[in-house]
Amino acid sequence: MRNSKNTVQGISRQALLRLPNYLNYLKKLQSEGVQTVSAPKIAAALGQNEVQVRKDIAFVSSCAGKPKTGFDTTQLVRDLESFLGYDNVNEAVLVGAGQLGRALLNYKGFAEYGVHIVAAFDTDETLTAQTFGTEQRIFPMEKLEDLCERMRIHIGIVTVPAESAQAVCDKLVACGIRAILNFAPTHITVPQGILLQNENIASSLAVLSAHLKKTMTNNPETRSKGD
Repeated sequence: MRNSKNTVQGISRQALLRLPNYLNYLKKLQSEGVQTVSAPKIAAALGQNEVQVRKDIAFVSSCAGKPKTGFDTTQLVRDLESFLGYDNVNEAVLVGAGQLGRALLNYKGFAEYGVHIVAAFDTDETLTAQTFGTEQRIFPMEKLEDLCERMRIHIGIVTVPAESAQAVCDKLVACGIRAILNFAPTHITVPQGILLQNENIASSLAVLSAHLKKTMTNNPETRSKGD
């Protein structure tokens, strides 16, 4: 349950965003047969502050770490999966079945995080009734409310053009959606109690491009020989 604009389930938004990184690292250790791991080791591997890592883990761990050896890797993976909800499949709907939307329907990585897109919605009648990905159908927008209420869907993924994003998010909230993953390249607002995560691909590419340009300008040797 969200207690304020910056906290979710009693944990800060920033800490919540760090937890999946811990989980991915711990699963890697688990696959390598590592049975215990300490907070300093996690911090060093992920470039995090050790005190911060200890606080984050203490919030979700069901047992305290042991001196010198740290935490049981398998148990900590279970605790993180349980807290994040990855041990239970969370059903989601996707709105916007354009190129990005269809790519996400075909993306199988969501299942690793316990998310299953049950259906997609679009205003384009040429797309509705088609099937993509793992057999998710694309429905007309007028069926969104009925499906969300009937299946008790609480996660919405937005992949519509910027000018439609706010209206779509408002519609999702009205349909009972409690968490929104927004891929539209625009700022949107949601009511208190709704978790919003923005994934602005254009902004990320702009940051990478600017960083690369600066790096290549300051370090001529990184340029290709043909430049």
